[in-house]
Amino acid sequence: MKTIIDLTHPISEAMPVYPGTEPPVLKTECTIEEIGFLEKKITLFSHTGTHMDAPAHLIKNALTLDKLPANQFYGDAFLIDITNLQGHIIELEDIKSHEKAIESAEFVLIHSGWSRYWGNNKYFINYPVLSLDAAKWLANFNLKGIGLDTISADKIDTLEYEVHKYFLGKNTVIIENLTNFDLLPSNQFTFSCFPMSFEDADGSPVRAVAIVN
Repeated sequence: MKTIIDLTHPISEAMPVYPGTEPPVLKTECTIEEIGFLEKKITLFSHTGTHMDAPAHLIKNALTLDKLPANQFYGDAFLIDITNLQGHIIELEDIKSHEKAIESAEFVLIHSGWSRYWGNNKYFINYPVLSLDAAKWLANFNLKGIGLDTISADKIDTLEYEVHKYFLGKNTVIIENLTNFDLLPSNQFTFSCFPMSFEDADGSPVRAVAIVN
């Protein structure tokens, strides 16, 4: 029997957003009482909540999500637990021991435990990020995607977005703001993170789940 574990933060008007991004607006435009059906108008940025970055997000003329095949968003995943990390930089030696498992994975997800600060200002401060050496090493694997339970793959004050570019330059999508890694009974499972399908998608909210046998 398979168990599906939701790894997604729900979208709401009060949710945290990346500094400088406007929060989403969810407005009820139609009601059952007035019109006979319920319908909402939703306004949000493409990198709201649990979302995916396309290569085109930071690389000119790179692929948008709608140009990637659907199988890019589904596959075998391996979860790296770094919840005991000392400091805020994930060094190569913190992850290199998992090389064998990473070689057979299509997605690598990094469990820092930072999602526990969702909704708190601490979520944006000193969250764990990969060192450039660690990012470059991971980007050399044939991965479909890298997933994080933090607001960004780079430090909040970056101007270069180097970690992003290591992965996006390999057409490895980045999934940010994941959650509920602590509910997973195993560090190997099937991961699904399908984005919305719209033209020229530089990014999109996703409904990310783990499918565990």
